[in-house]
Amino acid sequence: MFLRRNRKVVDGEAYDYWTLCESTRTAQGPRQRVVASLGKLDSQETSHGWEDIDALLEGHSRPRQLQFGQSDPPEQQVELVDIHGVRVERSREFGSVYLGLALWRRLGLHTLLGELIESGRESVPWEAVASILSIGRFCAQTSELSIAQEWYERTALEDLLAIDPMQINDDRLYRGLDVLIKHRDKLCGHLMERYKDWFGVNMEFLIYDVTSTFFEGQCERNPNAARGYSRDNRSDCKQVCIGLVCSAEGLPLSYEVFKGNRSDVTTVESIVRQMEDKYGKAQRIWVMDRGMVSEKNIEFLRQRGARYIVGTPKSQLRHFEAELLSGQDWREVNEGVEARLVEHPDGNGAEKYVLCRSSARRMKEAAMLERQTQALAEKLAAMDRGLRRSPQNDVEKVGRRIGRYLGKYPAAARVIEAVVIREEQGAICGLNYWSRVETGKRAGMAQGAYLLRTNCTEEDPAKIWQWYMQLTQAEAAFRTAKSDIGLRPIFHQLADRVESHILVCFLSLAM
Repeated sequence: MFLRRNRKVVDGEAYDYWTLCESTRTAQGPRQRVVASLGKLDSQETSHGWEDIDALLEGHSRPRQLQFGQSDPPEQQVELVDIHGVRVERSREFGSVYLGLALWRRLGLHTLLGELIESGRESVPWEAVASILSIGRFCAQTSELSIAQEWYERTALEDLLAIDPMQINDDRLYRGLDVLIKHRDKLCGHLMERYKDWFGVNMEFLIYDVTSTFFEGQCERNPNAARGYSRDNRSDCKQVCIGLVCSAEGLPLSYEVFKGNRSDVTTVESIVRQMEDKYGKAQRIWVMDRGMVSEKNIEFLRQRGARYIVGTPKSQLRHFEAELLSGQDWREVNEGVEARLVEHPDGNGAEKYVLCRSSARRMKEAAMLERQTQALAEKLAAMDRGLRRSPQNDVEKVGRRIGRYLGKYPAAARVIEAVVIREEQGAICGLNYWSRVETGKRAGMAQGAYLLRTNCTEEDPAKIWQWYMQLTQAEAAFRTAKSDIGLRPIFHQLADRVESHILVCFLSLAM
C-alpha cells in the first residue's frame, strides 16, 4: 500500500488530496486500486506516521506513540525481546470503565452527590460507591454481588478511583443503594439541568410509556410486587411496572414505580401530576400509546391545559371507512407512509384524528392474517374429518375444542365462521366453515392503517405523525435498560432496594 497525492484544478485554483492505494495482480497485469480517500492532509500530518501506513496495515511496524505532554513524535526505538520470557499478568478492562467514569463526572454526578451526602466515618466516600454501582450497570453487570466478587478487581477502576478492591464488598454496595435512593429527585432534576445546558432540552414535549420487570423470588415483604400483564412473558413471576418519561430525543427525564398489577391507563394522572409538581404547569404535548387512552385521561389532560397525541384502539377505524377508501387529501409523511387529518366523528371541534396508513405495515399484517387463517382452516378441516369418521354426542366437548382453536388464532377467528353438522339423532358428524366476506373486506381495509387522536388541531398531519413516532425513543430506552443495563430480573426483595436498583439503572441509562 502507498499514499498517492492527487491534484485537481477548479476555476483556476488547485486542490490537493490524498488517497490510499494498493497494487494488485490481475489477468491483465498489475493494477492499482484506491482503498480509501483520506482527503486533504497537511505536511505535519503526513510527517507523523502516514508515510508508514502500508507497514502499519500489514503488521510490519508498530505505530509511534506520543507520551502525554509531548509535542513532537520521538524517534522510533526497537528493542529485542525474547518472546519466550515475556508474559502478560493481571490484564484489566480499561476502555469501558474509563468511558463510564468520564460520563459520570461529565454529568457532574460526583459533585452533586458529594454536596448532598454528608461525610461520616465511611472509609470509601458514598459518591464513589454510587459511581461504582452505576458504572457496573453501564458495563452490563447483573448484580451488586458480581461487581464485588470479580468485576471490580478485573477493571482499572482501582487505579482510576484509588480504591482498593478489598474495600469493595457486597455489604458496602448494598448500603450505597440505601444512601443513593434518598436523593432520587435531586438526581433527576440535576440531569434535567444538564440536558438543558448541553442540548437545549425543554419540557414542552414529553413521551410517556410503561414497561414491567420481574423478580426472582417471592418478594413477600414488597407491597409493589404483584402478578400482572408481563411484557417479558414471565407471568409466573411477580413484577413491578415502571413509567418512564423521555424527551423528544429519547433522553430519560423521570420515572415512577407502580404496583405490578396496575394497568397502564391508571398511571397517567400520577405521572402528569408528578411532572407538574417538579417543573410547573405548562401547555406540554404528551405523546402516549393506545394503552394509556381512556376518556377519563383525555378529560384530565384537557383540564390541565395539556395537549396530547395518543394512539387509539384498532376498532375506532370502523368510523372512518369512507376516508380510508378515499384517494384524496392524503399526504406522504415518510417513505411508504401516508396521513391525513379527519374530523372527529361526533363533531367535536376541539379534537381531530390523524388517519395513517403504511404500505409496509399493510403487507406485514396481511401476511400475519394469511398465516393465521391458513392455520385455523387446517385445524377445522382436521376436526371435520375426525367428526365424519366418528360422530360425537358431547356437544360441549366439541364446542370447547372449537373455542380453543378460535382463541389461538384471534385474528382469523374474526373472518372465519364455523358451524357444526348434526345427524338426525342429534350427534355432531361434521363441521362447515367459511370466510365472512364483509368482515374480510373490512379487515383488509384496516390492514396497515392506524388512528391518532390529538387536540393539536392547528398542526400539520406530517408533524403530528413524526411526534407520535418519537414513542420509539422510549421503547428503545426500555430495550437498552432491560437488555444492556440489566434492569431485569430483579434479585432484591425489599421495596427500598428495588427502588434503588431501578434508580441505578436510570442513571446508567442517562449515561
